[in-house]
Amino acid sequence: MTFVKRGRAFRRALAATAFVAAVAATAGTATAAGNPAGAGKASVKAEAEHRAHSPRGAVAAPRVAAPGQVETPSFPLMAVDKKTGNLSHYYPDRRGGFEAAYDVGVSFDFAAAVARVDNDKDGYGDGTWIFDKDGLLTYTWSEDMQVYTKDIGRGWQIYDKVLSPGNLGGAPEADLMAVDKAGVMWVYLGYPDGRVSDRVRIGANWDQYTEIAGQGDLTGDGKPDVVARDKAGTLWLYKGTGDYKAPFEPRAKIGGGWNMYDRLLPVGDLDADGRSDLVARTPGGDLYRYSGTGDAGAPYGTPVKIGWGYDIFNLL
Repeated sequence: MTFVKRGRAFRRALAATAFVAAVAATAGTATAAGNPAGAGKASVKAEAEHRAHSPRGAVAAPRVAAPGQVETPSFPLMAVDKKTGNLSHYYPDRRGGFEAAYDVGVSFDFAAAVARVDNDKDGYGDGTWIFDKDGLLTYTWSEDMQVYTKDIGRGWQIYDKVLSPGNLGGAPEADLMAVDKAGVMWVYLGYPDGRVSDRVRIGANWDQYTEIAGQGDLTGDGKPDVVARDKAGTLWLYKGTGDYKAPFEPRAKIGGGWNMYDRLLPVGDLDADGRSDLVARTPGGDLYRYSGTGDAGAPYGTPVKIGWGYDIFNLL
């Protein structure tokens, strides 16, 4: 599969005009028709246009890995207005925060969760799994500035949590992990076209966690990791193994007090240092960044406030 390539000349005015026109056309169709597939395509189109017309490295330190070798990509924060259902993107500014909101102009209140992937390992997302509230899983991707979507399957409402921390099984493509309502964790291996393998049972008791987050490598070994917060507010690290049948080492305690946040969000590498970061939101809407350190014993640095007013959104 050939994905969107970046590195084009930066033409801000032209890009903005083309971006708005293209997304407006897609958004209008999706909104008017109430079409989840159209809304998903509008979201992926917006992300593809943004990165295609952004200068690589213009506002960030050099990436740690070359395109094609990036293990910890960056993804936009997706924010759905709780009242209107309207979708906005917050693109990483590559300095540890986000750019101003971009209004995608479509309703996204049909979505229960999303999982973004970077299968070509250039540091930017090239596909999105979307889980709708009726249990349908779709995969939407960009290819040569065209956007496509396909249904993967139904029945995904059996899961309370779904995410893609990256490549869990050793193949180039990112994989899915899901926790069912009984607390059992399952892994689905991903294929380049978004299809997934039969599920593999990982283990039970994952319902003890209220939040599970991860996108890319947190500990510096090139394997994706996840963190999980239990009901007492303690955060735990699950270090990746590279074996999809047993994808995580036994958990290690990070620390307590994490119940001060109502959302923990995996956005990958937010500050352009090659390590996975974590974004946390308070119930009052303040947003904090926890920069990854690469140290499994103390994987996050001191929290830095990077925004406020995010309580009006459901953050995906």
